[in-house]
Amino acid sequence: MRSVPCVVALIVVCLVPAAVLAGRADAAPPAVASPKPAKRPDPALGMIEDVPGLPRVLLIGDSISMGYTIPTRKLLEGKANVHRIPVNGGPTTRGLEHIDQWLGTSKWDVIHFNFGLHDIKHVDDAGGSVDATAGHRQVELEAYRDNLRAIVKRLQRTGARLIWCTTTPVPEGAKGRVPGDELAYNAAAADVMREAGVDINDLHAFAAPQLAEIGKPADVHYTPQGSRILADEVARRIEAALPGAK
Repeated sequence: MRSVPCVVALIVVCLVPAAVLAGRADAAPPAVASPKPAKRPDPALGMIEDVPGLPRVLLIGDSISMGYTIPTRKLLEGKANVHRIPVNGGPTTRGLEHIDQWLGTSKWDVIHFNFGLHDIKHVDDAGGSVDATAGHRQVELEAYRDNLRAIVKRLQRTGARLIWCTTTPVPEGAKGRVPGDELAYNAAAADVMREAGVDINDLHAFAAPQLAEIGKPADVHYTPQGSRILADEVARRIEAALPGAK
């Protein structure tokens, strides 16, 4: 017969695992990392409802145009319904691919459009962004010129008044782009627009003298105030092109 101390020891040994398991069952489950909040869509890309009787304007462009979309819309409130394409327009290759979708079947009175900053962006062979000293331009100059000609021909079929907007300045240090490349591409675009009889809004010339005040250092983008200043010029040019404008 086992002694009492042996029996007690045996009971303790048997109970410890159960107690441990019970403790584990009561313990809080391991923490799970919270998912990152979904990125809020840019309000500039949202759809708007037309005010009946007002002319219809379409903005086509990249993130620079996204920056001036809402302030341009506010400046033309009561004068025009200012729509924009629902995405970043990117390079001319994307424009060619999606232009029919962007135009839809609606009537447009004025189309203000631009491509360029993404065409001059340096990429590798897989299309990934690289430093300006590496890779190649996403769309080389001659292809850019040809793409613009095709885009303009499609836009002219809408019967809208067209306004080409020049590509804004590339400051020193801007990632993936070489300052001055936009000048060569703007010159090529100007040739295309003159051939086609398209008006030009030289936003590059407008922005360049005040770039230090309205732009971001080593960045092609603009401060919120800078985008509002660009919108002043964009809205002015659009208003002058609206039906019935003097």
